[in-house]
Amino acid sequence: MNIEIVKKADHGKLIEIWEASVRATHDFLAEDDLQELKPLILEQYFDAVDLRCAKDGDDEIQGFCGVHDGSIEMLFISPDARGKGVGALLAAHAINEQGASKVDVNEQNEQALGFYRHIGFKVTSRSPLDGQGKPYPLLHMEL
Repeated sequence: MNIEIVKKADHGKLIEIWEASVRATHDFLAEDDLQELKPLILEQYFDAVDLRCAKDGDDEIQGFCGVHDGSIEMLFISPDARGKGVGALLAAHAINEQGASKVDVNEQNEQALGFYRHIGFKVTSRSPLDGQGKPYPLLHMEL
């Protein structure tokens, strides 16, 4: 696996991975909310973070991570690549190379919560609403 800077031309593949990953891990998210988020991520959020992707030996993107201001703002793995170390590789790169030490996790996303705890993050506080003001509580975590 190689970690590379994401090119604008890769954004279409990233949004495919994002949607597949969200559908696999965010079963609490309403379909309307997912559809509302999709264009925001593609048109605004990707450009607001320092995006890196993990590519396999066939040069196919298996996952991506976006960091902004010391925080992992997005980390999504293709469902086919989950459990194979891609997320850990991207998180380690975000921490060691991009200076990330914080992350917000949906409280209902137990898999992500367990993943971040496993790599050393601890819950420091909680917000009852997500960044869009929706009733999806966030856990604020730090190394």
